[in-house]
Amino acid sequence: MSTSERVLNVSGISKRFGGLQALSDVAMQIERGQVYGLIGPNGAGKTTFFNVITGLYTPDSGRFELAGTPYEPTEVHLVAQAGIARTFQNIRLFAEMTALENVMVGRHVRTGSGLLGAIFRTAQFKAEELAIEQRARELLDYVGIANLADYKARTLSYGDQRRLEIARALATDPQLIALDEPAAGMNATEKVQLRALIDKIRRDHRTVLLIEHDVKLVMGLCDRVTVLDYGKVIAQGTPAEVQRNPQVIEAYLGTQSEHGGH
Repeated sequence: MSTSERVLNVSGISKRFGGLQALSDVAMQIERGQVYGLIGPNGAGKTTFFNVITGLYTPDSGRFELAGTPYEPTEVHLVAQAGIARTFQNIRLFAEMTALENVMVGRHVRTGSGLLGAIFRTAQFKAEELAIEQRARELLDYVGIANLADYKARTLSYGDQRRLEIARALATDPQLIALDEPAAGMNATEKVQLRALIDKIRRDHRTVLLIEHDVKLVMGLCDRVTVLDYGKVIAQGTPAEVQRNPQVIEAYLGTQSEHGGH
């Protein structure tokens, strides 16, 4: 596959917090249209990696390319403009805004008037607003919650809030959608719906990076998987390859005795 089809290409990523080496020389390549899983025991460095590539943490070293263009993950809003959208483990919606308004806010990353225009309702903003609203309604429909457009975000069920977060991420037209533990706290039905939605996003040639504790979900959904343990990559490959890897089996089976013992 040509490098033009490579959405994320990162290498040499290291990050230290005081005496803790949270990431050591981590590399990852994600191709367009893949659902890519990042797994590992607690404390393996998964969220740190997410926070580095999305600009929340400044890495000590690393090379970063998005769709063939180098980018510096120094500011969250610059990373969003470059083309990475993320959701968070703890849902971060505007609780008092409607579902529709939440998605419209996401869309302003890609419009001329920006967030200040949205707040002060400038002439340019008003001209764009109809198009933004229409796109936001399309995205709510896409994730399956069009009927909840006018409900305040805080009134939505947990699963629907997750879907709203994904709609808001999609509103930025990202090159890469980074989902941080999207299945956390979901019941079995909600997980089935989430899996169907991520599958739909992939079929539309979008690219997803997924951190998830639910290893079964990852193995059943992802095209490729990276496994971190103590900040190092211990395995990369297809789910079938990774599941057979002795180091991966050791990392998970040794979780209670080793990870819990520190």
